[in-house]
Amino acid sequence: MTEAGAGPSFRRSPDGISFWIHVSPRAARERVGGLHGDALRVAVTEPPVEGAANAACVRAIARALGVGRDAIAIDPASKGRRKLVRVRVPGERAAAAVQALFELASGRA
Repeated sequence: MTEAGAGPSFRRSPDGISFWIHVSPRAARERVGGLHGDALRVAVTEPPVEGAANAACVRAIARALGVGRDAIAIDPASKGRRKLVRVRVPGERAAAAVQALFELASGRA
């Protein structure tokens, strides 16, 4: 995990990384970036009904990290605005994904 307040909280695993997001459904526009505590902010235009906002989060995160949508999974036990996201990336691409995550969190991406 990262230090509190230093950036997004994430974990590496043999098949990728996982991190927390804070979702803002029904936003005026889609945006991935900035922090809400230790979670990456994700704003989507879809409402939080029938999985529409979660699907939009997957699309937005995949686009922001430059991976396929099938590489992104939101933990089904995550309810509300705070969700745990898992990204499957090979070991050699994990470092690039972590760097992209920190750039998104800082608002530089």
